Amino acid sequence: MSPTTAYILVIIFVATLVRSTFGFGEALVAVPLLALYVPIQVAAPLAVLLSITIAALVVAQDWRHIHLRSAAWLLGPTLFGIPLGLWLLTAAHPHLVKGMLGAILILFSGYFLIGRTMPHLARDSKPAMLGFGFLAGILGGAYGMNGPPLVTYGAMRRWSPQHFRATLQGYFLPASMIAMAGYWVSGLWTPAVTHDYFLSLPAAVPAIFLGRSINRRLHGETFLKYVHAGLVLIGLALTVQALR
Repeated sequence: MSPTTAYILVIIFVATLVRSTFGFGEALVAVPLLALYVPIQVAAPLAVLLSITIAALVVAQDWRHIHLRSAAWLLGPTLFGIPLGLWLLTAAHPHLVKGMLGAILILFSGYFLIGRTMPHLARDSKPAMLGFGFLAGILGGAYGMNGPPLVTYGAMRRWSPQHFRATLQGYFLPASMIAMAGYWVSGLWTPAVTHDYFLSLPAAVPAIFLGRSINRRLHGETFLKYVHAGLVLIGLALTVQALR
């Protein structure tokens, strides 16, 4: 095994473990680190292929915990955001969206972590789902990173760790399949992406089951703190990428 292959497998294992535990975050771990060794045009579709695999296994395991109505309302506007994201992927200056999102995440979740009361949605809000879903589509098409807007909405809804994880996967499965279709039409689903995907499976599959076990041990406010800490780290990573 070459050092590059070993590096890719370690990154995939860690990223998949994060996604399976919390329901989000693997692309924000995998894409920037993989991009150090493979082109971003390979790293982003690879992250989406892995997202399909993770979501399919989680849905098969925990479909009873999915809030189907929420997942459907978030998915609808995503379909309109994905084409814009694909355009950003090929645009000359795609970093503005990353920088803006990073700043919003840092302010929003940092506000919660310092002890302030964050917005609480007692029930689903259609305008909020439309807005968060559309932004998720843009980020998913551009970078394979649908997660941050969806995680923000789920945190506002105060979903339990199990419902949080399962509902996001109920969204990610069809959304990621649509995104991969977009990559294929755009010519970005190349043999290199497929090769790296099959290479990654031995690292990804065990991490999915390990993450499920960890998720079942998380509860209430502790889970929310982990989620918001993760969002702050994501925001910092996006801001650094945008500045570069």
